This record gives sequence, structure tokens and C-alpha cells, in this order.
Amino acid sequence: MKPDQLLRPMPDGLYCPLGDFHIDPVRPVERALITHGHSDHARAGHGFVLATQQTLDIMALRYGPEFCGSAQPARYGERLDVGGVSVSFHPAGHVLGSAQIAVEANGLRIVVSGDYKRDSDPTCAPYEPVACDVFITEATFGLPVFHHPDPRAEIEKLLTSIEQFPERSHLVGAYSLGKAQRVIRLLRDCGYDRPIHIHGSLAKLCDYYVSQGIDLGDLRPATLEKSDPSAFRGAIVVGPPSAFQDRWARRFNEPLVAFASGWMMVRQRAKQGGVELPLVISDHCDWPELTETIRELAPAEVWVTHGREEALVRWCELSGIPARPLYLVGYEDEGD
Repeated sequence: MKPDQLLRPMPDGLYCPLGDFHIDPVRPVERALITHGHSDHARAGHGFVLATQQTLDIMALRYGPEFCGSAQPARYGERLDVGGVSVSFHPAGHVLGSAQIAVEANGLRIVVSGDYKRDSDPTCAPYEPVACDVFITEATFGLPVFHHPDPRAEIEKLLTSIEQFPERSHLVGAYSLGKAQRVIRLLRDCGYDRPIHIHGSLAKLCDYYVSQGIDLGDLRPATLEKSDPSAFRGAIVVGPPSAFQDRWARRFNEPLVAFASGWMMVRQRAKQGGVELPLVISDHCDWPELTETIRELAPAEVWVTHGREEALVRWCELSGIPARPLYLVGYEDEGD
């Protein structure tokens, strides 16, 4: 069997004709397998959804309980039959509930990575390598320039800033699913035990992480009383990046804007976003992790998607590994 007979790129996303299902489709389909809960991978409106229980819970929190016609949870490592095709879900290390999806038929196995990272992260299950014939890898940071630093060292920069500017409110932009919770957990692991204030849009997801055994410490709403902006002097406030572009952010006491993202390696992005303290913390693999993962798996073929496809395809070719770009559309960097 040729790989394209098992999985092929279509306008709706990756499609398995044998099992008649899509993986992370960008439009509503009859049968969808979802790698994780970020909105560029998990959309509402599908007839049937198969995903980990945590991803299903997150989709319900984000889209409401009627986000699909019917749903089925998948346990990590469990083999399931979908339309005569064997599928299994394996930890991706990206965010809570994230999974790689292995699709297997007639002795051929293709692993769809979804988004993944190799760095340690106590807020989700760690990445597990899955042997395969074809590995479909993301390439969000698929350029040799991207070497992400130790995230704890980045958090230390934030803590140092708080010591240097105790009168200023430190506003940390972090995407609401995964990144915000990871930043909070990193702060706790680095010894920060004071209350952390969160934007209201983070509350449900933070509560869900706590319900899943992720200790985030003392979290309080970032509700600013008009009469006393000094109440947040020296405080850490975590919120979605979009919130820091409106009047809500300017009400805090001498706000110092930080942003936790792998893209903060690109100085122009930080400058354009008015970020005073860029924190290079990514929930995706950097270039060394991408290439090391491919070496470790040693697949017969690599397909590269949603990112800097050409550079990683070229690296594979120079390493003697057949590779091709998929050019799937509709995937952004919500979980960067």
C-alpha cells in the first residue's frame, strides 16, 4: 500500500479514504479525529469526534457541550477500529490532552504528530516516540535559527524584573490553552508563591487544569477597581495577548508588558507588539528537536506541514530521508 492510499491532504485537511475520516479538519466533516484542543486543530460542527477525554472536555469548554453530533474518548495507547482502519492516540507533549495519532492498515503505519514538543512540561503528558513508516511532522519553528532557551531561565527574567521594578504591574501575555497554565506552573516551580492574577477568559481552562491534578497555586481574578490601581503594584497578571492591546491593560499600575512565545526570538515581533519583556517559551519543537525526533524515529518517509516546510524537507533530503511538504492551510500558531 502506498502512503497516499492511507492518508492524503485534501482541502478539508488530512483524509483517510479507507476509514472515511479526517484528522484535524479545517471545516465541519462527518467523522473527525482531533489531536488537541487548540482552535486551529479542533473546530466545532463535526458529526462525530474521536479524541482524548481531556481534548473533548476542552472542546466542550470552548465551544459548548453541543460542539459535535457525538463524541468518543480515546485512551493513550488504545487501539481502535475506525471504518476498518486501526488508529491509536499517543502523548504529544504539547498541551493537556494533546496526542499524536497513529493510523495503520495493511502493514503501513503513518503517525500524525499534530503539534508536539520534547521539552519538559508538568502540565501535560510528555511526548512519546511512536515507530512509523511515515511521520507527519509540524514545522512551526522549522528553521535552523530557532533554538529555544531553557524556559525556567526565561521565567527568571520575569522574576528579576519584578525585583527591579516592584512598583510596576507585570502583564504576561500567554495563549489561554496550554501556554498560560505552563507559565503559571513555571512560576510556581521557580519559587513564586504569591497570588497570580488572571484575565477572566482564562478562568475556565485554569479551573479545568486544576481539576486534572495540575497545581497552579493561588489564582485570583484580575479585576481592577477604578479607585485603586495600586492594588496590582508588583503583581503578575496573566492574560491572552489580545487583552493587552485594549484599555483593560492600560488601567494597571505602570504596566510592563511581557509575552511568552517562541516567536519572541524574533525581535521585530516583540517590537511590533509593544512587548517590553519578551519571554521565549514555546510549546512547539525548535529546530534541533525537530531534526532529533526524525533521526530517532528513522521513518521511511517524512511529510512536513503547517510551518516552514521547505527547510525541514531539505534537511530530510540531505539526510537521505524522502520528504515532501503538505501545504495544509488553516493552521496558525495559537499554541506557540
